[in-house]
Amino acid sequence: MQYKGTLIAVSDMEESKKFYQDLLGMQVVGDFGANVQLENGLFLQTKDTWENFIANKEIKLEHNAGELYFETQDMDTFLKLLKTFQVEYVHEPKKQSWGQRAVRFYDPDHHIIEVAEDLVMVMKRFADSGMTVEEVAVRMDVPVSYIKEHLGII
Repeated sequence: MQYKGTLIAVSDMEESKKFYQDLLGMQVVGDFGANVQLENGLFLQTKDTWENFIANKEIKLEHNAGELYFETQDMDTFLKLLKTFQVEYVHEPKKQSWGQRAVRFYDPDHHIIEVAEDLVMVMKRFADSGMTVEEVAVRMDVPVSYIKEHLGII
């Protein structure tokens, strides 16, 4: 068994492709009209086609039961780009308790998107500020071995 990706239903394929390409930088690796494969295992399926696949069961696009999670190494640049798009925020950019900056917003079909600062960048920022590996581990609530592994410390 091998997990291959996540499929989400969309109302307007062209609008969704543009959103994921222009805002999140995801490239199309396969475009089959009603089904589009983006890089990294994200699949877009037209709502009517998906409805047919699931035996005409009701599709509820507006829900808060999950999210698509992305990380960026340059959160400031992403947040500037995000301001140029008309999105509905789940919440404005904020700092999580472990120090990672994140923002959540909806895509055109109301799927939640989270974009967060790359965790290794958070570790490096703390280490660069003078914190010890142990202090970083406590601050981020992770094992010291996790910090050492990701910072390349033996």
